Amino acid sequence: MPDNPQNAVPAHPPASSQSQLLRRMFDAAVASAQPAHCVPPHLPTPQSLGTGRLIVIGAGKASAAMARAVEDAWPGPLSGLVVTRYGYGVPCERIEIAEAAHPVPDAAGEKAAQRLLALVSGLREDDLVLCLISGGGSSLLPLAAPGLTLQDKQALNRALLKSGATISEMNCVRRHLSAIKGGRLAAACHPARVLTLLISDVPGDNPMDIASGPTVPDPTTCADALAIVRRYGIDVPPAVRALLESGEGESIKPGDARLACCETRIVATPQQALEAAAQVAREAGYPAFILGDALEGEASDVGAVHAGIARQVAERGQPVPAPCVLLSGGETTVTVRGEGRGGRNVEFLLALGVALQGHPRIHALAADTDGVDGQEEIAGACLAPDTLARAWALGIKPRDALANNDGHGFFEALGDTVVTGPTLTNVNDFRAIVIDRT
Repeated sequence: MPDNPQNAVPAHPPASSQSQLLRRMFDAAVASAQPAHCVPPHLPTPQSLGTGRLIVIGAGKASAAMARAVEDAWPGPLSGLVVTRYGYGVPCERIEIAEAAHPVPDAAGEKAAQRLLALVSGLREDDLVLCLISGGGSSLLPLAAPGLTLQDKQALNRALLKSGATISEMNCVRRHLSAIKGGRLAAACHPARVLTLLISDVPGDNPMDIASGPTVPDPTTCADALAIVRRYGIDVPPAVRALLESGEGESIKPGDARLACCETRIVATPQQALEAAAQVAREAGYPAFILGDALEGEASDVGAVHAGIARQVAERGQPVPAPCVLLSGGETTVTVRGEGRGGRNVEFLLALGVALQGHPRIHALAADTDGVDGQEEIAGACLAPDTLARAWALGIKPRDALANNDGHGFFEALGDTVVTGPTLTNVNDFRAIVIDRT
């Protein structure tokens, strides 16, 4: 279909029942991963601590809320430090909350990482370190390996974010250029016990990919990281390339004795969030189907594929009949080639809309559960059957916006963005498609 207007429509239509359902599902997904609910059941008992101390450390967009959950549930003495994204702090009385930059790190994050390492030095065997980790921790703990600088880490992060590499690939590179990730934080806690509680924001829920695995062993190598840099043609600082080529950035490997007393528990996952959303859909009378909680790939490609599935459901009743809701999670990527601001959820949604071409029975929402899509203080956006027509009426060409990686500009102009503010959790991307029968 040509990329031009068919009918003039209002720029800001009233919220439909479908859009309201989409937002309720997203809110339920976020609520299911709130630290106040998912952290307390995994805490040790004071009796298990014995005569040792409890030291709380952590990093990530949810770490401050996790720390508050620990304080509210723990009756005995404790102390500690966690670092979270600017604006994601939660008041705590016994655990210090530091804030730093994400996704490009800053000096505040570097200082906080140094303080974390100092805090866990000199511990005893009867001490327990409770480590609270969630998505975003990689950027919030930017302590560089010897020979590298914070500026090197900043340049690397910018290059990785634009490269199209998967989150697993990006974190593989990060682990081998860090003084704290890739198991090094846990090694610094030795001989104390370490219990790590994780809120997963990565496809597959692999602990070594959540905040680049500061307390878990890493089987990957410098050679693996260097291969990723070469595969995507990532322009890295000379010192970064030299460290990877020398092999001196090796992380802590499985079987290392310093990690023998470490335990890891995942307390919230993307799958749990999708199941919470599915329950909301079913209560509203829509059968819900989860397509996957770990979908990856270019956001525009994933959007086009979802459009194909949605059309098949709407027009053929396959593989399931309408009405229904299709849900998916994971973490797509955007290889930024245009002048837009990227944002994988808005890029997915714009590609979905371009492929659907205003299908009259399909509505959708795509948003990041942490409230930030890419580097924008916008969680995502909503798509309706009239979205493209309203864009055309404003002189906006959807295909051009997609080619320019300008999903944020596109949905902002229509007033269709989803803005939540800090959600204080992070279980990755959330995508929902409502398909009506008539």
